[in-house]
Amino acid sequence: MDTNWAYNENVKKHFMTPKNMLAGAPEDYHADGEGSVGSPACGDMMMVLIKVKDGRIADFKWKTFGCASAIASTSALSELVLENGGMKLDDAYRVTPEQIIAYLGGLPANKIHCSVLGDKALQAAIDDYYKKNNLTNPIKKAESPIVCQCLNVSEEDIRMEVLEGATNWETLQERTKIGTVCGKCQENAKQIQANFVKRYYSEKTYNPDKEA
Repeated sequence: MDTNWAYNENVKKHFMTPKNMLAGAPEDYHADGEGSVGSPACGDMMMVLIKVKDGRIADFKWKTFGCASAIASTSALSELVLENGGMKLDDAYRVTPEQIIAYLGGLPANKIHCSVLGDKALQAAIDDYYKKNNLTNPIKKAESPIVCQCLNVSEEDIRMEVLEGATNWETLQERTKIGTVCGKCQENAKQIQANFVKRYYSEKTYNPDKEA
């Protein structure tokens, strides 16, 4: 076994004794919002259920079909958003994979894609909460520079794809179709992708708290 890829004690704790995991059937929880992401074909699926009170996440339950990193990441996410009486919805909607990884104290670089599942499912659950209440979600995501004007692919889109494992140009292009129309953005897009790959995958363990 390559011990350089071992999980830290905090990740092990969240994997062995995960927090806020859904114990029963989703319909018995009576969630205010429910979000699911992933695909059985890929082996990773995530469901997040939330209860909302006074504009905050009052409770958070989750269920996953995934690896140890997915379990630990979502357990950590649940604790993160429930701290101090629960996050405000707009803050919870903007939780990033980097925040989850930092809360865990780092993840093996080849497993950081697992941290993306929880925050995406949480966003979907918040979207569902607003939809169930016949409201338009007022939370606006931060604007990101558009890299591919033809297909409206932003720098943030590239970042998220790299986090989800698109570490080579062929994979990024397959997922986003970036640079397949006029092709003028390719050189810039490849450099942006390379910068994110270096950021997340240059060490065997990625920990945002150790970034300069």
